[in-house]
Amino acid sequence: MLTIHAAPLVLPVGAAAVVDGAVAVDGDRIAAIGPYEEVAAAHPAARVRRWPGLIAPGLRQDRARELLTRCYHPDPREADELGELPLWGEDFERIAVATDATRRAGSVRRGLQRMLRHGTTHVAGPFGADDPALRTAVARSGLVVQVAPPPVPAREGVPDLDPFAAGGDLARTAGAPLTVGGRADLAVFDVPDEAALYGDGPRPCVATVLAGRLVHRAR
Repeated sequence: MLTIHAAPLVLPVGAAAVVDGAVAVDGDRIAAIGPYEEVAAAHPAARVRRWPGLIAPGLRQDRARELLTRCYHPDPREADELGELPLWGEDFERIAVATDATRRAGSVRRGLQRMLRHGTTHVAGPFGADDPALRTAVARSGLVVQVAPPPVPAREGVPDLDPFAAGGDLARTAGAPLTVGGRADLAVFDVPDEAALYGDGPRPCVATVLAGRLVHRAR
């Protein structure tokens, strides 16, 4: 079924922003981008999802490999003991000593799910033959693996699930611009404008659409 995602602002990247805009998605492709009234009139039978804030392209996580192989993502049942944030450095090394393949696979799976909750649809690769389990998990997630050099040099230190933490703007952090005929990878943020995506303020991701599928929706 064709779905229209509508929001007060659509930021395609590489094209003008659309106030009271919409993105029509047909399968895994974008069928239309434009003012909501025009898109809805052209697709009267479409299902409509209305979102607060703005619709942007899905984001690229340049430190995905570190987040998946050098961090431990606690199971919710471990929250009382380990907390909810990824464990890095000495904390990770301490857990890694006693982590078997099943526990590691769970951590990787949760890490991928948490990336989706931050609007990530693309990850920097490659994920090579040296770690087939990791490569398989990433492939099953549906995330797009990009092997081109990141447009913003990755920061050192603790990797962050938020792609904007690397310091890039939307044009540099987007996985790919929103274009008609392009893959439908969207991120929806409950913020009023592009400027609110940057800095230390909250930028809640309320939805992530991956190849046309709604894979994250904030409650």
